[in-house]
Formats: sequence, structure tokens, C-alpha cells
Amino acid sequence: MTIEEFEDRITAFETFDLEFKSAKGGIPGSFWETYSSFANTQGGEIFLGVKQTKEGLVIDGLSKEQALSYQKQLWDCLNNRNKVSVNLLGNDDIERIDTMLGCVLAIRIPMADLKSRPVYIDNNPDKAFKREHEGDYLCTKDEVRRMYAEANILETPQDARVLEGFGFEEDIDKESFRKYRQIFTNLKPTHPWSSLPDLEFMTMLGGYGKDRKKGKEGLTLAGLLMFGKMTSITDPYCCPSFFPDYRKTDPNSNERWTDRICWDGTWEANLFNFYNKVYNKLIETLPRPFALKDGVRIEDSPMHVAIREAFVNALIHCDYTIDSTIVIENQVSKFVFTNPGSMLVPLNQYFQGGESVCRNKSLQKMFMLIGSAEKAGSGASKIWEGWKSANYRNPSIEQTRNKVILEMPLVTILSDEVLAKLKKQFGDAVVSINQQKLLVLAACAMDGFTTNYKLQFILDQHPSDITQLLKGMCQEGYLKAFGVGKGTKYELNIASKVSENVASKVSENVASSNVLNTKNRNKRTERLYAEIMAVCVDYQPLNAIAPRVNRSLRYLKNSVIPEMVAAGLLIRKFPDIPSHPDQQYKSGRKE
Repeated sequence: MTIEEFEDRITAFETFDLEFKSAKGGIPGSFWETYSSFANTQGGEIFLGVKQTKEGLVIDGLSKEQALSYQKQLWDCLNNRNKVSVNLLGNDDIERIDTMLGCVLAIRIPMADLKSRPVYIDNNPDKAFKREHEGDYLCTKDEVRRMYAEANILETPQDARVLEGFGFEEDIDKESFRKYRQIFTNLKPTHPWSSLPDLEFMTMLGGYGKDRKKGKEGLTLAGLLMFGKMTSITDPYCCPSFFPDYRKTDPNSNERWTDRICWDGTWEANLFNFYNKVYNKLIETLPRPFALKDGVRIEDSPMHVAIREAFVNALIHCDYTIDSTIVIENQVSKFVFTNPGSMLVPLNQYFQGGESVCRNKSLQKMFMLIGSAEKAGSGASKIWEGWKSANYRNPSIEQTRNKVILEMPLVTILSDEVLAKLKKQFGDAVVSINQQKLLVLAACAMDGFTTNYKLQFILDQHPSDITQLLKGMCQEGYLKAFGVGKGTKYELNIASKVSENVASKVSENVASSNVLNTKNRNKRTERLYAEIMAVCVDYQPLNAIAPRVNRSLRYLKNSVIPEMVAAGLLIRKFPDIPSHPDQQYKSGRKE
């Protein structure tokens, strides 16, 4: 890890997957709680030798002797099952970083695979932790139990469980099952399953099965959830909390919601019926809604595929053992899909696609067979591609405690309405500011607030660069920050106007900064600025500046050039279009 990369991390103290700990008195006990929480959530990095203060993070460096001693202690504990339940680290996952203020240990912790979870400490499964934006929290007994159950999902999916005491004749809604068979036959008229008797057809779907260990057969959880009667599904021996809910809201209405679909005793709210009723409501707001004939889609679009995939994902990845339920929200500005449970794969694997881990494979198969779901592992890409095709703001996905929330905005980030709101607040000149800043303001205007995590789905920047951007915008008067550390939220600063002396403020802040930056770093920053200005005697593109000052394009683009432009040290060739593809920079004053 280079010094620049370390500084990227250390300035991003709000980030969900970073933790900083002073270690002057030894490896803190909280290190192992964070190790457990990262392993049980989405992974992360811990830095030992960095102290958090009210003003920010300060290097509280270790001596080389301390660093070597701590490394040995870490490896000893990682390989001691009485300390941690599993060692997830490889040789390259603990790294010593030598700074002018001492040594820092960087420890990279991956997300544990299903079979290794829960990761716990002190030889006690009740001491397993998970990660929230505010930090680490102790898992409940139910959360630990569910992680143990998830360890077997690859071999025995949750919905494959054979239900004792439930039967096809008494617990299945025949009309739901008939409609499904009709759609299947219309799509696949020559399929060999089309002519099977009902019970055999249900068996092929995975809705009826055998528990060979217990020597019993019957309806599976998938069969009952998909086609069952509501009173049967909510039986105490099945899913008593099952209550799928669709809500349409309008901020201009005095009603709590303008439309709602949930069980009211007049229909069977199984997943098949809920999907058919709600999906048609969702696509009504999309351009060119396609027609249905005998339940079969006639016309499709990338947006319809995206909505369908997001909806089905919420149903098939839901953890139906949790005392919570699926909620689908149709708001004026966005769709929100919330399902109980946790993500079974790291976010990077979710976005990359390919290998898929599904909590309810039979439900997935049932939806795929009638064309309502894409092939395994392609879901995220279909969702993002569909929204990109409509030029809408990128969707975002977030794991909160026992819930996965997918938001799909229905507006472009820089719509006329948003720009009008920003102009009213900050004046017409606001549209000429740095493009990244304008996107941040737009996100706040649309949602009421924003966070570092949310902006990672909007800006093509490292989390640490986003942190620096947000801090600068607070100093300039554009934003107000609420909360501390990883829980920080940002709102438009409606109480004060933007300073007319932004350039001098930025210059002053750069010169006087003492959080993380000693006088040595200030001198290094000044030398870098001088080097860049020497290169930019005439207009120069960024890809010509970077190699001559030995810095990466990303580092200059996100962390250095914007500050220099704001301080008047550099001039843009195209000042009114900061993101111009042919943008170049020239020294703003002689030194």
C-alpha cells in the first residue's frame, strides 16, 4: 500500500468498511469485535496506530518493534480457536506502513463464506458481531441461529424444507396453481412437464418433495409460499410473520398512501398472486408498458427487465424465518424494494455477477420457468443496465440490520426540477461549479440528505475522495453535516449562503490543516502544487500532468486539481464545463 493509498483510507473515516484504532497500549480488545463484524458482514480494513479525535483522525504511530510484536500476536490469536473461530487472513492481509509519524498496521479482513459464518470470538458463538454504519453490534441469538442455518444453503436451500402436517389438497390455492400452469403451458406447450398430473408437476417445480432422512414427503416451503392459502402460510409452523405489502405514496396527497396491496381476506396473498398484482402496478409508471396476453408478456424493455428482476430478487432472496416482511414501495421519485435477510455474497460479487447464492432456489426456479426471472447471477447487471438505458440515476443497494434495501430512482440526477431547486437556493451560478459537487447537491435535493455510501453509487470516486469532497463543501457553505463518523449525513445548507471567498477559504484550509497532516505534509502538498504549476505554464491535459509529477490520474483528478482550481492556482480551459472531455489546466498565477 502506497502512502497515497494509505492517505486515501485514513481520510475516509466515515466509511462503512474502515475502522481505525489507537494501539499505543497494545492491540485493543475491540479489534476482535471488529474482526468478527467485518467477517460476518461485507469485509473491511482495520488500521492500528491511528487515533480518532473530534477533529478527525491522527496518526498515533507505532515503533517498528511494536509493529513486529503486534504482527506476531495477531497471527498467534488468528490461529488460536479459543480466540477466534476461524482465520480468514492470508500472508498479504497484514501490512506494515511506515510513515514519518511512526508505523501503522493495515489488516484486511474478507467477508467469510457461508460455511465459516458466524465468525465469533473467545470460543463463544454468542460473541458474534455484525457491522452497521454506526459500528459493530453484538448479534442476537436469532441472528446467530440464522447464520448457522445459512451455512447449509448451498446443499439445502431454505425453501426446500418439507413441511410436516401440510397437504396439497387442503393448503394450496387451486386457482393460483391453475393460473401458473396455464402460463407455463402457454410459454412451453411442448414441455414434458405440461402433461403431468398436478402433484407430479408440483414436485418437478420443487413445491413438493421428500425428506429422506426423516422418511417423510409433503409440501415444501417454496410450494406453500408460491401457491398456498394465506391462513396456511401464516400458520405458526410455517411463516407466521408473512405479510407482503405494496404501498404507493404521493407527497402531495394527505393520505398515508394512495394505493396499497396487502392481504385483507378477499384474496390469497401468496407470492404468485402478490407478484402478478404488484408487478402490473409498478410498470404502469414506466414508458411503453407492455401488454399481457394470457399472462404472457408481449413486449419488453430493459427497464421492465430491471423492475421484474428487482422485484423477483426481493422474493427469492428473502429470509422468511425473520419476524419481518417484504415491502415494495412505489414513490413518486423512486421504487424501493425491502426484503428481510442479509446478503449472502460480498457486494463486489453481487455486482460482478456469475456465481449466485440464492436462499430460495425452488422459488427462483418457479419464477424463471414462467419468464419472470433472469438466469442466476445476472440480476444486478440487468437492474443497472435497465436503469442506465433510461438515463436514470443509478440504483443503490444497502444492507441494514436484518434487511436488504434496493432503491431505484425514477429521475435523472440533474433534472430540470432539481436544478431549479438548487438555483433557488444558491443562485444561477451554482450550475457552473465542479460537476462532482453539483451531483452531490442534486442528490441532497432529491433525497433530503446524502451519505458517503450513497454517493459511491453516483460519483466515480474512492470513498476517501468523497469524504474530502463533502468536507470541502461543508467548509464552503453548501452542506451541513449531522452525526459522527460512519453515521454522518449531509443536507443542503439552507441556513446560510455560500461564501463569496471560496478560493481564499480553500487556500487557508489547505495551509492551516493539522488533522492527519503535520507541517511536513503541508510542505509536501505545497511542493506538489508548485510542481503542477511549473508543468502548466501552458494549458496541459491531466494525462500529461500526472506522469510528470509522479501521481495517479485519479488522485490528481479527485483530490488535488479541484482544490487548486478553487484556490485560483489553476485555470480551466473550459471553465463553464468542468467535465469537458478535452479539459486542460494552466497555472493561475506566477510564483
